[in-house]
Amino acid sequence: MLKTLCRKMMNRSCWVYHANSGGCNGCDIEVLNVLTPYYDAERFGVKLVASPRHADAMLCQGPALRSTAAALRRAYDAMPAPKLVIAVGSCATGGGTWFDSYAVMGGIDKVLPVDFFVPGCPPRPEAILHGVAVALGILGKAVQPKAPLAQPTFPFPRYHPDAPVNGPVPEPEPGPTPDPAPKKTGSSE
Repeated sequence: MLKTLCRKMMNRSCWVYHANSGGCNGCDIEVLNVLTPYYDAERFGVKLVASPRHADAMLCQGPALRSTAAALRRAYDAMPAPKLVIAVGSCATGGGTWFDSYAVMGGIDKVLPVDFFVPGCPPRPEAILHGVAVALGILGKAVQPKAPLAQPTFPFPRYHPDAPVNGPVPEPEPGPTPDPAPKKTGSSE
């Protein structure tokens, strides 16, 4: 449904808003490189706009920070419908190297509904162009999962040697208490 809607509404051009929520700027450099005449993203109808009110899609770079989450949400809400969100780079897809920092909430999907992910640190300009072309429906997906992905289960207990497979860790059984130190008898020498 999203693909047909994108083809219908954005069949001639897709104006993108470039949003960085606080990363190392490596992905920003690559996104701006895509917009140069060398890669010529305008041949696909991709044009950079300065306001989210004019944008059809949002290219997000950097992890979702606590300090920039509200600004990202306001920019997303200012975009007219239908709208796409494309997370570019490993920081935007999962938090990157700062995933466990106190200021980082995780990937952009913690704040916005992300439609497409472009992995890499930083992703190459060809990968960004491919991701945008797949998002617009110009290209088909290269790989599609045959079955739904699931978290793998381990055939052995991971943290406790007595834990059942894929179950809770049992409480340790009370063992024998050690004997107190032997008492000294009152013998004088």
